[in-house]
Amino acid sequence: MTVKYARPQILFHWLTVVLVAVAYATIEFRDLAEKGTWQRNAMMVTHFSAGFCVLVIMAIRLYLRARHRTPPIQPAVQRWQTGLSHLVHTLLYALFVVLPILGLTSRYLRGKTWSLFGVAMPVATTPDPATAAMLIDWHETLAPLGYWLIGLHALAALFHHYWLRDNTLRRIVP
Repeated sequence: MTVKYARPQILFHWLTVVLVAVAYATIEFRDLAEKGTWQRNAMMVTHFSAGFCVLVIMAIRLYLRARHRTPPIQPAVQRWQTGLSHLVHTLLYALFVVLPILGLTSRYLRGKTWSLFGVAMPVATTPDPATAAMLIDWHETLAPLGYWLIGLHALAALFHHYWLRDNTLRRIVP
């Protein structure tokens, strides 16, 4: 049995890390640029595009997760740790699928021009600003949960590596 995740799983894991960091950074730092400037527009397009890429990559990761077995942690950990790990991973996967869907759908329903990678995207012929606002409110409410889950996930990996001295972190490192 293999002791590491499959190469594509490792690649898409770390690509997700980079894209999520880009999405969070561009939205957190957007206020550094004034509204209506090309810099602000570039940050927003980058945020939307990174979010879209996260959605696509999460779909690929779900496919890969179904196709490849998870390598065992050696030495084996307690059941509660495995259960907590499954819970955090499920929440991360769900969040990184739901957040882009909420964000992209809200853009579509606003009825105003927007783009991905600089390419104009379709808008609703009958805009629904109320639903768009509700979706973006959910997006903005759930997004901070990502910081906590990512932090918990990273701390757990470091705890396993440095304290428990098992192979948890080494399984996903290229």
